[in-house]
Amino acid sequence: MTLQSRIETALADAIHAGQRGPTPARLAAALDYAVNPGGARIRPTILLSVATACGDERPGLADAAAAALELIHCASLVHDDLPCFDDADQRRGKPTLHRAYSEPLAVLAGDSLIVMAFQVLARAAVADPGRAVQLTLTLAERTGMPGGICAGQGWESEPEVDLAAYHRAKTGALFVAATRMGAIAAGQEPEPWDELGARIGEAFQVADDLRDVLYDSAALGKPAGQDAALGRPSAVTAYGVQGAIRYLQDSLAGAIASIPHCPGEAALARMVRAQAERLTPVAPVRQAL
Repeated sequence: MTLQSRIETALADAIHAGQRGPTPARLAAALDYAVNPGGARIRPTILLSVATACGDERPGLADAAAAALELIHCASLVHDDLPCFDDADQRRGKPTLHRAYSEPLAVLAGDSLIVMAFQVLARAAVADPGRAVQLTLTLAERTGMPGGICAGQGWESEPEVDLAAYHRAKTGALFVAATRMGAIAAGQEPEPWDELGARIGEAFQVADDLRDVLYDSAALGKPAGQDAALGRPSAVTAYGVQGAIRYLQDSLAGAIASIPHCPGEAALARMVRAQAERLTPVAPVRQAL
């Protein structure tokens, strides 16, 4: 089974578990709408790639970790799009969840996905309770305060923003969670994998800042120009387009160089390069250069 198939199967199982029995039909449908069709599934792909590189001798646990991570990511997108934050009309080429289902149901769907993520890990704990506890703690730390994605969103309400701290929390947190959780699921120490996750997260955020400036809404599948419109911190604002491009290139090179020695090191490096090619706005970057 491919990594993509493992991810989609684990996510489908999680969503179906949340739709069993007598449930409010529109909220149950909103859960599926928030998760499917998915984007690139970059974070769970990285998690399973790290687990595979480390031996992947608990594949069921790794699949649960991948699903839990993606559920948190999807929940964050639902909440980010709400009128109290970005007030976005489009996500992944379709109406945002609050436009399609109402603002109250979007809040409830996002909350439910967060809870569902930890339910998935709890159900998988039978395979290895010790690793499951580590996975749960890692995901919680990278979701809440002081250094998770909630902190990242909180930076947007501050009068002065530490751009590096903002990027580490807003985007980097779940990439660090991906590399750490992949190692944990495979029975390895997570700390050596922190830099890889941080570097990929850094690159992803800078690429996203570039795409927001260089692409239009049709190409993005979501509103373009949001950083400037909402006055959000951006690598392009801080460094200019060419400075942000150099930052992106340095981050990607650093990510590959930081991969710890492991049996699947070469394959993991190929995956990082493939993800780098996918997230980099190639044509506009060439034009800018």
